[in-house]
Amino acid sequence: METHVVIMAGGIGSRFWPMSTPELPKQFIDVLGCGRTLIQLTADRFRTLCPPENVWVVTSAAYVGIVREQLPEIPAENILPEPCARNTAPCIAYACWKIKVRHPEANVVVTPADALVLDVPGYRRVLSEALSFTAENDAIVTIGITPTRPETGYGYICARQDTMPELDEAGVAHPSELLEVAAFKEKPSLEVAQAYLSAGNYFWNAGIFVWNVNTITSALREHAPQIATVMDRIAPSFYTGAEETVVRTLFPSCEKISIDYAVMEKAERIYTIPAEFGWSDLGTWGSLHANLGKDEGSNAVVGEGVHLYDCQGTVVHISDLKGAVIAGLDGYIVAEKSGRLLICPLSEEQRIRDFEK
Repeated sequence: METHVVIMAGGIGSRFWPMSTPELPKQFIDVLGCGRTLIQLTADRFRTLCPPENVWVVTSAAYVGIVREQLPEIPAENILPEPCARNTAPCIAYACWKIKVRHPEANVVVTPADALVLDVPGYRRVLSEALSFTAENDAIVTIGITPTRPETGYGYICARQDTMPELDEAGVAHPSELLEVAAFKEKPSLEVAQAYLSAGNYFWNAGIFVWNVNTITSALREHAPQIATVMDRIAPSFYTGAEETVVRTLFPSCEKISIDYAVMEKAERIYTIPAEFGWSDLGTWGSLHANLGKDEGSNAVVGEGVHLYDCQGTVVHISDLKGAVIAGLDGYIVAEKSGRLLICPLSEEQRIRDFEK
C-alpha cells in the first residue's frame, strides 16, 4: 500500500515577525541557521518513507513559486494552491480528494510544514507504526507528544485512562501501543495544563495525522458534508488544465474550519501514539530559543557577526546585517530582517502579532 505525505504550508507565521512576514513566512526560512528551511527539513524526514512523487504540499497560491524553488524534487502537480485560507479541514480535503483519484488505497500522513523534530529516526519509527495500523484498520491515528511541562500554547489529546500502560518502578509510563483517544482539548490555562501533566494521560497535539485516504474522505462526508460536496464538484477537474480555475472558483465556498473541529472531535476510532522525538511547533521566539544551541549565558544566536556582552537568556536572529553588538539584555528577543527590527522582552512575545508593523 502506497504512502503519501501531505505537508500543510499555508500559514503566515505572524508571531515570528520580522523574520517571518506574509511575503516569506517562517516555513520557507532557515530559522535554525542550519542551511535548510523548515519545509525542507519536513520533506527531508520522509525520504525513507515515500518517494518525492508521493509528497504533496498545500499552500497559498502566493507561495507556489517558493515551494517549487525549495522543493524542486516534488512534481509541480503535487503543489496545491489554495486561493484563500480556509483552515485545515478544506486544506486536507483538497489534498486527499486529489490523491484518491489516482491512488484509491493510499495511506496518508498529514503534517505541518514548520515543526521541529530533533530525533528523526524516532519520528520515522512512530510514523511507520501508525502507517502499519492504518493500512489494516479503518481508523485515524494522531501523534501525541509526551508533555515535559504544563504548556499553555498547545492543544492536548486525552487518551482513555483505561488504555494507559502501567508505570514502571520509576513511576514512568512507556506506551508501546496505540491508545484510544477520549477527547481533544483546546489550549488550557496554566492551572488546567498542570492538571493534565499530573494526570499522565494527556499529550500535546502535534497536528500530525495518519489515515487511509478512504477513512478520511468518509469521515469528512459524514462530519463535514459541506466541504465534501465542494470537493466532489472540484474533483472532475483534477489533473486537467481546468483544475486551477475550478479550485479558484469553488474552494473559497468551503466552510472555514479546522480538522479538529470538523472531524477529530466527532469521529470514532481515533487513536494516538505517544511519542518523544524532540518535537516543537516552533510557534514563538521562546520555543526557538529553547531549541537552539546556547552560550554560557543561555543566549541563542542565528546570524553572522553578532557579539553579546553581559546578556542573559536572549535570542538573536540577524539576517541582513553585517554585524551587531548587543549588551546588557536579559530575556529579550532581538530580530532583524529586510530593514525591520524587533527588540522585545521574551515575556511579551504573545503581543508581537499585535504590534504596529
